[in-house]
Amino acid sequence: MSLLRVSGLSRSFGGLKAVDNVSFDLEAGQLLALLGPNGAGKSTCFNMVNGQLPPSSGSIRLDGQELVGMRPRDIWRLGVGRTFQIAATFNSMTVLENVQTALVSRERKTFGLWKSAGSRYTDEAFALLEQVGMGADAHRACGVLAYGDVKRVELAIALANRPKLLLMDEPTAGMAPKERNELMALTKRLVTEHRIGVLFTEHSMDVVFAYADRMIVLARGKLIAEGDADTIRNDPRVQEVYFGTGKTFRPHAPLHDRAGGEARPAGQGAQQ
Repeated sequence: MSLLRVSGLSRSFGGLKAVDNVSFDLEAGQLLALLGPNGAGKSTCFNMVNGQLPPSSGSIRLDGQELVGMRPRDIWRLGVGRTFQIAATFNSMTVLENVQTALVSRERKTFGLWKSAGSRYTDEAFALLEQVGMGADAHRACGVLAYGDVKRVELAIALANRPKLLLMDEPTAGMAPKERNELMALTKRLVTEHRIGVLFTEHSMDVVFAYADRMIVLARGKLIAEGDADTIRNDPRVQEVYFGTGKTFRPHAPLHDRAGGEARPAGQGAQQ
């Protein structure tokens, strides 16, 4: 049985079908990239898996359990973690306190949180920070960290819930090439060690092709391609969607630009 099984997933906004009958599976220990140009339905699909947005139709099963109709909080308690495009940490709190807060929430021991969180789960919080290479910074405030280090702390926070499935929304957004490759190499190692399934959206094609085990591509709400790096890179439908064939597109746009290895669909801006 697949860890995550999405079947016939659709979501309409009025007469617009943002996601149209999308199906895919994700195995434990696998990184699956969700790709597509602006308006493809990536964010809508992502948010339905997380429970933030109810589907119009379809099924989302985690280890065989239906998630449709459940609240995000309940889905999180089943073992679905998430990181965000803009890192979500408490800047005024220390690195250690951020992870301790996540551990307190996991154990549902929030009474008197602000008075006692600092004395709870210290060893486990330190262990999580060591896993992501942030143990030496445990007592620093998150607000003074470099952005790449904040993303590492966010990963430790997500791991505090011992997730089966991790949803990562643009995990390397805003990071320099060296930082993003270090973060994804770390993620790949942890995913393999702990048998976590990862569904992630990403604009940096160097990251996608280097670290994703499989990829699925959406266009106008529909699933148009799925497979490994070679399959996706050579798929004519993907080339059409990303680079176009008309005069308004750059037909020879490279997958890796010189500045940072990030390729975007011609004429497109940031992912929605």
